[in-house]
This record gives sequence, C-alpha cells and structure tokens, in this order.
Amino acid sequence: FPPAVFPLSCAVQSYAWGKLGLESEVAKLLASSDPLVQIQPNQPYAELWMGTHPRGDAIIQDNRIPQKTLGQWIADNPACLGVKVKDAFQGHLPFLFKVLSVNTALSIQAHPNKELAAKLHAQFPEHYPDANHKPEMAIALTPFEGLCGFRPVEEIVSFLQSVPELRALIGEVAAEQLERSGSDDPRGVSAALRVCFTRLMKSEKKFFVDQLNMLVKRISQEVAEGKDTSGSNGDLLLRLHSQYPGDIGCFTIYFLNLVRLEPGEAMFLGANEPHAYLHGDCVECMACSDNTVRAGLTPKFIDVLTLCEMLNYTPAPSSSKIFPAAQSQLDPSVYLYDPPVPDFTIMRIEIPSSIKLYLVSAVESASILLVIQGTAVGTSTAAASEMTLRRGSVLFISANESISLHLSSPDGMLLFRACCLL
Repeated sequence: FPPAVFPLSCAVQSYAWGKLGLESEVAKLLASSDPLVQIQPNQPYAELWMGTHPRGDAIIQDNRIPQKTLGQWIADNPACLGVKVKDAFQGHLPFLFKVLSVNTALSIQAHPNKELAAKLHAQFPEHYPDANHKPEMAIALTPFEGLCGFRPVEEIVSFLQSVPELRALIGEVAAEQLERSGSDDPRGVSAALRVCFTRLMKSEKKFFVDQLNMLVKRISQEVAEGKDTSGSNGDLLLRLHSQYPGDIGCFTIYFLNLVRLEPGEAMFLGANEPHAYLHGDCVECMACSDNTVRAGLTPKFIDVLTLCEMLNYTPAPSSSKIFPAAQSQLDPSVYLYDPPVPDFTIMRIEIPSSIKLYLVSAVESASILLVIQGTAVGTSTAAASEMTLRRGSVLFISANESISLHLSSPDGMLLFRACCLL
C-alpha cells in the first residue's frame, strides 16, 4: 500500500444536547483548524467524528488521493491498519474517535457485549444496527460530569430514607430488602439492587410523573427557604428535571454515581455499565458500533426491559470509576489509557515548551492524531508535503509510520492519539 500520513476533514454531528456555537469545544476546534468555517451561534455542535463510520466517514485532504473518504481508502489499502489489526478486525478500522461537547444530559444508557449485540441486532435491526459491542472511554478536556455505575449500597439506602417519593416508586418490600442486604453477600446485594432499580424504571408513567412533580415541588420550596438539599441530591435533580421534565431518568441519580472528571481524567464504560454524560467536553473513543440501550433522559428509542436485564449490578464508589493513565516508560510525554478491550487505546501526548523537535513514534496500528493545543510543522516520509498542524488539526497515520513535529508555539502541544495496540 502507498505510505500514508495525511490530514482529515471530519464530520460534525449537531444533536440537541450539544453546546451552542463557540461555547462548544467541537466548534472551537473547527474554527481554529479552518478560519473559513462559519460557526453558527445558535447551532449545537455536539460531536466531531474522526474515523470511518458510515454516518460520518472522514474525508482525506491529500492531493495524491482525490475525493476519497478514509473508509474507502482503508478498504482499498487494508494493510495500512497493520497486520494484527487487519487480521483481527477483517480489514476495518476498529475504533471511532470523537470529541463531545455536552450541554444537557445525554441519556441513561448502557452498551451490550458482543453476544447480546448480535441477539439484539438480529431481533431489532432498526434499533440496534450492527452486531458489535461498544465499549467506550471518555477523557475530559474541560471539567466533565457524568453518571457511571451503581453507587455503594449505603448511599442508595440513604436516599431511600430521605427521598420518600423514591421509596414510593420502589415499594416498601424492595426497599427493605436492599436495606437488609449485607455487604458480606455480594450476590444478595446485586439481586436486591436489581429488584429496586427495575421496579423504579418500570413504574407506571402517571405514578412516577406524580411522584417526580411532588419531589421537584418539595425541593424547590426547600431551595427557596435556603435549606440544604444535598440529602435529596437537590441541585442535580432540579437541573435534570428542567432539561427532561417528567422523565423517569431523573430518579436514576439516586442509584448511579455522580463522577466529576478534571481535564486528563477518564472514565471507561465497559459492557453493561449504566451511565450518562451530563455536562462538559471530552475526547471519546469507542469500538465502531451504534449499539446503545437507552431508558431515560432522551427523545430516542428506549428499551427499559433490555436495559434492566443486562446491567452490571455491582455497587462501587465513584472514585473507582476514574480510569488511570500510565506514563510511558519510553517517552515521558506520553500517557497511555489502555482499557481491557482490544478495540482501542488512547494516548495523551503533552509536549513541553522546552522541546522544539518531537517524534510521534511509529506503532503497529493505524492511528488518528488530534491537536488540542499548540502549533507545529509536521514532516514524514509518508506524507505528500509538510503539514501545518494547529488546534483542531486531525491526521491519519498508517501503521509503522512516524511524524516529526517542529514546534512553533511557546506553550508546547497537547495531542490525543487513538490506535489499536494488540
């Protein structure tokens, strides 16, 4: 295959939950990378897709390869993926790399494992369009909030005792069962948790809307009186209800951990892990799939029964949901996020201002490189010419190819690189 390092023009997705105009990191990256782009102040710039997904295949910006998408080029040149990746993933790029800018909550959801994905795709292809799993990782670019995994049982029990509207939905029998479940019996805890969460999510609509309205009214009055509403998770409840009034997903904040990430911190969302993104900007990488099972805080198709059956009901503290990055022993500028799935690995590359020439090393996998901060001129024997890299630039790098960066910014550079390290 021809040696290949080339710039990409990537698809932008404009979902309603995205940040508007230049409040969005996606829009800022677009505007920085191409001064001719007109950013619309009232348009939500939700996602930047960097990969070969058919709904947002990147366009190659290289005069050697006219009018081709990245997906078409890889199909013609599968060896660019690297031998192991090409064989393991049938000649397809195994990941989709994204930037997300989240303004309002983004659905209570989970992703199926491969077995369940195949089953759902066979039964309901209109809702589950492929047979692949969809593990994903989010790395914060700005302070980022999400829900992830079930809270420790003592936290859930505390809410059951301080939020009578929640207890009414779950029922006294199920609530008491969870309160009695001992920490020395993990299977009993998980079983009780499953019963409580399923009863909540399958509540009759009129009943849960009435209870939610009562709860919102009560907390609003307490806020007006200057009372502390943290025992009812009041601030978050009111925020979600203002975004999705009358939605059962508002109650999930009493079951799921609120996870706050600082820039550079990450969450990994494996199969069957309940989660939702609430606010902030992140880099995200996932297996190349569209399979999402949703049950609230979304206008999209919801599948409560499947979600409740598939979830991992193992309680754990919010701190355990932060996925650590490991500094490379070979290159101190590289921090590796290596999740327990084969589909992708992410590198955060922080080049200090003292370094003026930096080598983006070759790896045995095709990769996609995103510039978040800084400017440089990139050179490679596999590129058509010198490449000017600035904030928002995106490059495709074939397996076993490297790039030399000649830095021109006084503050160094921040890059993210998605690849597949089998």
